Amino acid sequence: MAPSCPQPALPTLLVLLQALLPGPGNAQTSVFPPEVILPRGGSVVVNCSASCDQPILLGMETPLPKKEILPGGNNWKMYELSNVQEDSQPMCYSNCPDGQSSAKTFLTVYWTPERVELAPLPSWQPVGKNLTLRCQVEGGAPRANLTVVLLRGEKELSRQSAVGEPAEVTTTVPVSRDDHGANFSCRTELDLRSCGLGLFENTSAPQQLQTFDLPATPPQLVSPQVLEVDTQGTVVCSLDGLFPVSEAQVYLALGDQKLNPTITYGNNSLSAKASVKVTAEEEGTQRLLCSVMLGTQTQETRQTVTIYSFPAPNVILTEPEVSEGTEVTVKCEAHSTAKVTLNGVPAQPPGPRAELLLKATPEDNGRSFSCSATLEVAGQLVHKNQTRQLRVLYGPRLDEKDCPGNWTWPENSQQTPMCQAWGNPLPQLKCLKDGTFPLPIGKSVTVTRDLAGTYLCQARSTRGEVTREVTVNVLSPQYEMVIITVVAAAVILGMAGVATYLYNRQRKIRKYRLQQAQNGTPMKANTQATPP
Repeated sequence: MAPSCPQPALPTLLVLLQALLPGPGNAQTSVFPPEVILPRGGSVVVNCSASCDQPILLGMETPLPKKEILPGGNNWKMYELSNVQEDSQPMCYSNCPDGQSSAKTFLTVYWTPERVELAPLPSWQPVGKNLTLRCQVEGGAPRANLTVVLLRGEKELSRQSAVGEPAEVTTTVPVSRDDHGANFSCRTELDLRSCGLGLFENTSAPQQLQTFDLPATPPQLVSPQVLEVDTQGTVVCSLDGLFPVSEAQVYLALGDQKLNPTITYGNNSLSAKASVKVTAEEEGTQRLLCSVMLGTQTQETRQTVTIYSFPAPNVILTEPEVSEGTEVTVKCEAHSTAKVTLNGVPAQPPGPRAELLLKATPEDNGRSFSCSATLEVAGQLVHKNQTRQLRVLYGPRLDEKDCPGNWTWPENSQQTPMCQAWGNPLPQLKCLKDGTFPLPIGKSVTVTRDLAGTYLCQARSTRGEVTREVTVNVLSPQYEMVIITVVAAAVILGMAGVATYLYNRQRKIRKYRLQQAQNGTPMKANTQATPP
C-alpha cells in the first residue's frame, strides 16, 4: 500500500545522483523515488537500476507515456513519465546473471474537486424548523486528505470526510429569525501540508436563506355584518407576530369581488384596510375572506356579510299644499317586511303602512310629517326615515301679541316700531296715518311729536286682507316732569301717613297702660297685639 503522504516529484538531477550511488551486492532491482505525489496531468522522472554491472535486461513496465532520458549507465536507466492522470505503480525490472528482480514506485495523483455544490435551499424556511444542508462533491484526490466543511457565513457548522463518488455530506441545523438573509455554503479542503505542498480549498456558490414566522392564530377581520346595496363599507384585516412582516401578502375578497386594500406595516404586524361597495346583484349572504400569506404558509379568516336592499319609506300627502280647513290624509309606506311609525306613532297593527287624518289649520303650515321604517337584517335593526312638510294657505292675521295696539315713547328717544302680519302666502303690511304718513315698521327712528297719532295697519295677500289700528303716544319732557313730581309727592305723603300711624299707635299704648295702673289692675306680659 502507498504511504499516506509520498514526497513530491524530485528534480532530474537528484534522481540522477541517486542512480550513481552503488547498489546492493546481490541481484536486486531498485527504483527511485519509491513514492511520489504529483498533480493530475503532471510528469515525474523515475530511475530504474540493477545490482549487477551488466544486466541482461533492464527496463520499466507502465501504462503511462514514458521516455528514456539521458544515455543511462551500465546498470541504470532514467525514465520520464508524463500526463499522469491517476494513481499508478510503474514497475522497474532487471535480469542479472544471479537472477531476476523488480521494484515498484508508487505515484499518487492529487487534484481538487471538479464540483463543489450546495443543494438548493428551500425558497422559505419556517422559523423553529430544522434545516438540512446537503453538499455534493465530485472528484478530488487523495480522498484521505479531502474534507468537506458546511458553513453559515464564515461559521463552521460541520466538518466531514469526503466518502463516495460523488461524495455527499449533510448536516441539520435549527433555524431562527436571525438566520433570515444568512449565506450558507460548503467548502472542500485538500490538506497536503504534511506532504510539503499546501492546503487547497474549493468553495461553492453561497446561497441566501429566507426564513419566516407566521403565527398559528388567524387574522382579525373587522367588517360590517350587514351592508346596504349601493352603499360603501370598510373592511380591516390585521395580524400580529409576522416575520419578516414586509414580505407578507394580504388577499381580501367579498364573494367574487377582489378588494384592493391599503396595507400598513408595523413592528411585526400589519393592517389591511379596504373599501367595498355592493350592488343589487350581490344581494344576499356573501362570504368575506381575508388571507395572510407569508413564505409557504397561509392564515385566513372567513365571515359572512348580508347584503340587503332597503329603500327609504314614502310619505304621501293628499296634497302638499291645501287651504285652511281642508281635510288631509298622510300616509307612510315602506318595505313589505319593515315596520313603520308616523310622527312617532307605530302602525296598528305593526306593519309597513300607517295613516293619519287631520283638518288643516294655520298652525299646521310648515308642519313636518316623519315616517320611520325599521327592518331586521341578519339579527340587526336598520332604520330609514323620510320627512315631508304640509303647506296650509290662510288669510292675513294681525294680533295684539305681534302687533301691539298702543305704543308710548318719550320724545327724542330711539325706538323701533314692530308689527308682524301672519298668513300664507305672507301678506304685505302697511301702517299709515291719515292715509299718507307711514309708520316705519322694523326701522329704528328718533321719536318726534310728528310720530304721534293713530295709524291704520293693513295686511293684504291673495287670501284677503285685515286691518288694525295702532296708536303712538309721544311724551314731552314737561309731561315727564309732571309725572315725576306727582310720583314724588305720592311718596312723601305715603311716608307722612306711615309716620302719623306709628305715632298714634304708641300714644294709645301709653294711655292704655296708664289706665290699667290707676285701676290697680296688675300688668300682664304683652303676648298679643294691642287693639287699635
